[in-house]
Amino acid sequence: MPKPVSRILLVTDDRHWTKPACIRLSAAARALDNPLGIQFVAVADSTQALDLMVNDGDVQAVLIDAALGHGAAAQDARTLVRAVRAHRPELDVYLLVQGSRDEAQLAHWLNEPLTGHFHLQESDYRGWFRILHAQLTQRARTPFYDALKAYVAMAKDAWHTPGHSGGDSLRASPWAGDFHDFMGEHAFRADLSVSVDQLDSLLDPKAVLLESQAMAAKAFGANRTFFATNGTSTANKVIFQTLLIPGDKLLLDRNCHKSVHHGVVLSGALPVYLDSSINPEFGLFGPVPKATLFQAMDDHPDAKAMVLTSCTYDGLCYDLRPIIAKAHAKGIKVIIDEAWFGHARFHPAFRPTALECGADYATQSTHKVLSAFSQASMIHVNDPAFDEHAFRENFNMHASTSPQYSMIASLDVGRRQASMEGYKLLARSLELCDELRAGINATKVFRALTLKELLPAAVRKDGVRLDPTKITIDISGCGLTAQEFQAELFEKHHVQVEKSTFNTVTLLVTIGTTRSKAARLLDALQRMAKAHHTPPKRVRRTPSLAGFTTLAVLPRDAYYAHGELLALLDEDDRPNAALVGRVSADQIVPYPPGIPALVPGQRITPEVLKFLLDLMKAHRRTDMHGMVFEGDVPCMRVLTAAEAKKLALR
Repeated sequence: MPKPVSRILLVTDDRHWTKPACIRLSAAARALDNPLGIQFVAVADSTQALDLMVNDGDVQAVLIDAALGHGAAAQDARTLVRAVRAHRPELDVYLLVQGSRDEAQLAHWLNEPLTGHFHLQESDYRGWFRILHAQLTQRARTPFYDALKAYVAMAKDAWHTPGHSGGDSLRASPWAGDFHDFMGEHAFRADLSVSVDQLDSLLDPKAVLLESQAMAAKAFGANRTFFATNGTSTANKVIFQTLLIPGDKLLLDRNCHKSVHHGVVLSGALPVYLDSSINPEFGLFGPVPKATLFQAMDDHPDAKAMVLTSCTYDGLCYDLRPIIAKAHAKGIKVIIDEAWFGHARFHPAFRPTALECGADYATQSTHKVLSAFSQASMIHVNDPAFDEHAFRENFNMHASTSPQYSMIASLDVGRRQASMEGYKLLARSLELCDELRAGINATKVFRALTLKELLPAAVRKDGVRLDPTKITIDISGCGLTAQEFQAELFEKHHVQVEKSTFNTVTLLVTIGTTRSKAARLLDALQRMAKAHHTPPKRVRRTPSLAGFTTLAVLPRDAYYAHGELLALLDEDDRPNAALVGRVSADQIVPYPPGIPALVPGQRITPEVLKFLLDLMKAHRRTDMHGMVFEGDVPCMRVLTAAEAKKLALR
């Protein structure tokens, strides 16, 4: 296994001090225990320091001379401190002071985000090394994962859940032993239960889990962070139930994940649905236009919260600062679903994050873009009025009392990796993204779409950004449908993509993407471009999602109504006119794209009915969550006339 490298950057123009200090610090690194691979590098000015910090992902700490620049000393050093923090907030930053002269000025540095300071005149370089090593070791700790490994190493006999008892039920089984061998022994030894006190409790953390969550909060820029083992779907629901009581008004992006809409049902909130922008050329959904959001906040000053998705599945990020500022001025809490953007804190190419823009809550699917197991997510909280008791009660309502401990450990390790080498790994990912885009475009058949091409017309002036790790490819020039393209890519070239529309596929580049994978993908695309350089087929476009109609009944009331089933088609196979004007009792969600066509309580119009039927004809492989099939006949649950009248919004 490769060993880490941790470069410590000394920034000072005191040439008489620099050379002997570097020699002695390096000698200390060689003489003392140095598992983190600490090395020392000196530069003489801010320009060199910033250049090294930007281009060397192994820089882990910066020591800055308070007298840097002499005459403009304080300003120059302070500017550098702020530049380091702005570019790489995870780094430790220390001040080098000149004895009593600079020490007297330390009060002027109290508002700066410093880790600590050292005296240039001190010659205890071993002491310096030990302090630097201790701080890096602290940042690299994984309290929960360390405790889990230590407990497994104790080899205790298990007289508690789970039933496989550390894998003993499987190991010698002729029927299940292959599963044990496939998964590996540690997968079962580390699958423990709340009976093990040393591993703390996810539902009421007081020890190693509490510490791990605190370290995650610091790394991701939150006041509080909570680990979730039921995915971001559950994280969203927990926040909704914490902030909203039945009848509270909520502003939300129609483009939100279905878990947000489920959260509306569970909380009993009164939603104000805002239609997302649409790019009809590629069948993509974008952010809600800024003007629409601002108007909604003006029209609904009694709204308690607003939830937006940033970035979207396709990588489109809101310009959040002005949106959140206006929401807060109106007294509206802001929740940002950052399921696809959990990496953003660790490289300036992606920032600002939702929390950096002032969001009260951000939920992240750590497993989607960082090194955590599936379902492992985080809830980040910066709400100044955070009610921890209410949050904990709602968290415990949804969280299992038997969480997967390996999943929790993966969150701990994922945070450590992001903090210690996230910048380096993301810099590599960005290089690969550039190479992939260039290689895709070089085929002359496939095109990597640019931000300008992806943006719906309604949001082109809204300051929307693109997460470059989401690469959307226009495949319309190859003569294959999206389904045919994906099948050939998978079966002949062994490549699986993230998602598709009728004329695009999307690639997800993560910190796990290697140059070898990129080369194999480009080779596959080049071969396919050569084989399929033919006029494009007539492709049936995905019908445009019908705009939101009207909310006739509170979603929770509609969902819990008994209702009745009505077919989408009448006996003559025409759209069933009996559905028009009725109120949906369920959420009808086409997958893809995963945006509800109907939510509970929404009135059905001819346009919505036509959209559903057209979509089912255009893409027979599309799943229709919420649809009921009686034999081959698609049906949906709607309120009876009596229920609709009784439950109607006043």
